Order: sequence, then structure tokens, then C-alpha cells
Amino acid sequence: MTHTHEFVARIEWTGARDGSTTDYKSYSRAYDISIDGRPVIKGSADPVFLGTDDRYNPEDLLVASLSACHMLSYLALCARKNIAVTAYQDDAWGKMEMKNGKLRFTEVILRPVVVISAASNLEKAIRLHHDAHETCFIANSVNFPVLNKANVTHSE
Repeated sequence: MTHTHEFVARIEWTGARDGSTTDYKSYSRAYDISIDGRPVIKGSADPVFLGTDDRYNPEDLLVASLSACHMLSYLALCARKNIAVTAYQDDAWGKMEMKNGKLRFTEVILRPVVVISAASNLEKAIRLHHDAHETCFIANSVNFPVLNKANVTHSE
């Protein structure tokens, strides 16, 4: 595997159909994210930033990206270390606030709930969350803490 990877996404402001940006409060924040060969993601600003709540916003997608990257890193590590994961879900949470005069993310907390087979090593499965965090390239790319509060249990 090479050490350089490139990704391409097209963002199109579809809100232009509703009028131009002549007034800050009234222009549409609707946009589409297109990646060749995949379904379109409908986006908008968060309602607090005058968007709509029926579309994904960049803040939601950042938190979801951190959660998904951690999950995929964790599952790969478990597969390599003979930990049989039978279920995984995460209710991730992120916080934005003013810091140094800029509104920014200041932390994200991942809360994975993981179920492993009865034959799998529970202590190892718990430790692998640390390793997954270390290998998650999205978490390694942000400048705020990404905390992990995992709950790992054996299946019954």
C-alpha cells in the first residue's frame, strides 16, 4: 500500500436556485456532496447557522467521520488480534465553542458499545480502543481532543 492517498469530492451549492446571496439571513444553505459512483449527500448549514435540520451539516459529518474512522480502525485491529466483534455502535458527541476568537471544535467524545464473542479476550478488546485511536487517520488530523469512552462486553 502506498503512503499517499487522494480523495475527490464535488460540492455544489444547490441553494442558488432559490436566489443569490443578496441578504445574509435569507439565502439558502443547501448543497450537494457528490463523489463519483456514490449516492449524493444532501447538506446544509446547521439551523443555528440559518440552515435546515433535514440535511446533514459539516459539523455532523465531522463527528460521524471521527466515529466511523475509529470503528473501522478498531474492527481491523480486532480481526488481526482474533477478537470476534459481534456488534458495534457509537453515540458520538462533539462540542464547538469560541476559542482564541474563533468558533471551533474543542472536543469529540466517542462512546462505542462493543459486544465480542464469549471466547474473545475482553482485556485485549478494551486495550485495542487505544490502538485504534492511535491509528485513526481522521483523529490524527484534527487539532482537538478525540476522547474514547468505550464499553466492551462479552455476548451472552
